[in-house]
Amino acid sequence: MKLIAALTLGVIVAGCDQAYAQGDYYSYDAAPEQITLVAGHGPLTAENGMTLYTFDKDTANTSNCYDSCAASWPPYLATGGAMDGLTQIERRDGTMQWAKDGEPLYFWVGDTAPGDTNGDGVGGVWHIAK
Repeated sequence: MKLIAALTLGVIVAGCDQAYAQGDYYSYDAAPEQITLVAGHGPLTAENGMTLYTFDKDTANTSNCYDSCAASWPPYLATGGAMDGLTQIERRDGTMQWAKDGEPLYFWVGDTAPGDTNGDGVGGVWHIAK
């Protein structure tokens, strides 16, 4: 019998649940709302359905993805509030980024529709966040 642990993660739901580009980053406009995800089943996604990724070259609670890296892998920026199961880390430019288990979270510009997972395995260092 498999034991499936439910994780409650908050998501930020905007009046229009689309991300908008803010420089090289994605940002969201509203307060968090709770949803329930089932651990180990599918990728971790933002509220707009876009897949989130982790980067092997990051260290605990520290992003190492800037400049051209961040242009291809926009950080999932935190604009306030809290989300169960996620923490906020400070980027060297002073912005805050969401992290799961100390791993900063990113989007992939090659994903064009909710549910896309085209960034998984890119360069052997990018992986779907779970």
